[in-house]
Amino acid sequence: MKKFIMVSVLCVLSGCASMSSVDTPPTTTPATPVFFQPFSAALDEPALSTIASVAKAASQQPDTKVFVTGAADSVGSAKANKYLSETRAQVVADALAADGVDQSRIHIRALGIVPPTVGPTGTPAQSARRVLIQLGG
Repeated sequence: MKKFIMVSVLCVLSGCASMSSVDTPPTTTPATPVFFQPFSAALDEPALSTIASVAKAASQQPDTKVFVTGAADSVGSAKANKYLSETRAQVVADALAADGVDQSRIHIRALGIVPPTVGPTGTPAQSARRVLIQLGG
């Protein structure tokens, strides 16, 4: 937890990734999801593996932007979930940068509360606790 907080503080101070309202992810590019536990922005082994795979794909497309969009489920206040979705997006962006993606290519957005999706991810609430990574633009 201390490492996560320290990384987040350092990234806020150094501007690890841009929070951009102008750049939006492409609608035609498939998104790669990274899932989180309730009330958490910690990356587990499956998340780190997913991020490493996306970083490898991004390295093969060096002129492509990387969009990182954080989301949260509906448990808790809208304000808290907006912050949590931003933190999740920043943590994923930091991991992408640590895996070699140039920070200037990474654009993050925080959606806050999003409706859950139905799919192979488990419970609907779990599907809302995610960050989507897209290459494009």
